Amino acid sequence: MTDEPIEDVAYLHGVTVIDIGDIRVSRGMTRRPHSACTHRRMSYDPKERRVWCRDCEKDVDPFDAFVKLTEQYHSAYERLRDEQKQLAEAQQFQCRSVAAKAIDQAWRSRKMVPICPHCKQGLLPQDFVNGIAMMGKDYALARRKAKP
Repeated sequence: MTDEPIEDVAYLHGVTVIDIGDIRVSRGMTRRPHSACTHRRMSYDPKERRVWCRDCEKDVDPFDAFVKLTEQYHSAYERLRDEQKQLAEAQQFQCRSVAAKAIDQAWRSRKMVPICPHCKQGLLPQDFVNGIAMMGKDYALARRKAKP
């Protein structure tokens, strides 16, 4: 980066110099041309100890390069976390789907019916015509633990 000074410009509206205690802030314009490059293709040279952009061929401030790197890392991490969450949801859905396919396959048998794993009673499709009785999952798990 070039260290060209910022020129003070006399503005028609507003204050050109602001005093804040011991600090003076001056409005001005830089002599450096504005670059629209986002520096997405950065390279570094350990011998010259510099970071530069391959697109615009300008030096990139090391802090700006670090910030861009951490922002990219953060967005990639968020994407991976979202994909992991979606994968967990898909696996949970697949478990239900596999169970439904297994019970459906068992009901297709003409001479056999599936049985309840707890009470060992046969489960017929007619038992579910009027709907399914439901209970809370936590309550069901607690009842299973309580039974010897």
